[in-house]
Amino acid sequence: MEGRGVAAGKSTAHDLGAHICFADESGQSLIPPKGRTWAPRGARPVVRVAGRRGGRVNIAGAVCFRPGCRPRMFYKLHVHRGRRGEPKSFAWSYRDFIRMVHLQLGTPVVWVWDNLNVHLQQELFDFQAEHKDWLVIFHLPPYAPELNPQEGIWSLLKQALADFAAADLAHLTRAIKRKLKKIQYRPHLITGCLPTTGLDLDGLINEPDIADST
Repeated sequence: MEGRGVAAGKSTAHDLGAHICFADESGQSLIPPKGRTWAPRGARPVVRVAGRRGGRVNIAGAVCFRPGCRPRMFYKLHVHRGRRGEPKSFAWSYRDFIRMVHLQLGTPVVWVWDNLNVHLQQELFDFQAEHKDWLVIFHLPPYAPELNPQEGIWSLLKQALADFAAADLAHLTRAIKRKLKKIQYRPHLITGCLPTTGLDLDGLINEPDIADST
């Protein structure tokens, strides 16, 4: 979806009374993101963590905006333990994530995401056609993560997990859920992910004092 396509998505959302939702994926292994810490010069602390074979927590997320409503953020986790034959990604379960977001919002949904191959599966196009009364999907242009405000949520999450040494996947999963839940309760953090995109989304921002969770 080109820049004017984003405008088309906003217009469609307005016409349908819909939320416009920007979706994306991220993931975290047991090797934490690197961050800054206090230490004497030349004595950088070293924390040993589990190796690369420890599995991975994949995350699908979506930030949603609608005039007159506070911004919302939703997520779904998929824990990959590295077992033989175990699915490594969400794949077709994206359908369930989209449906969950729609039910939580209670409005039609204009879904905006990139051109990742799993987003272009025929099953998802069929799903959109089957639910065209409440679902419209737009695609961002290739190699344009800066247009997606959900990327800002991943940045906040990685900052929160910097230098976090998880004991195992269950420990890491709990930490990710806790960090994302905190973001859900802080609408100003979700709103703060919009300016860096440069998108013209006037009227889609509202910041009430209290946020609920999904």
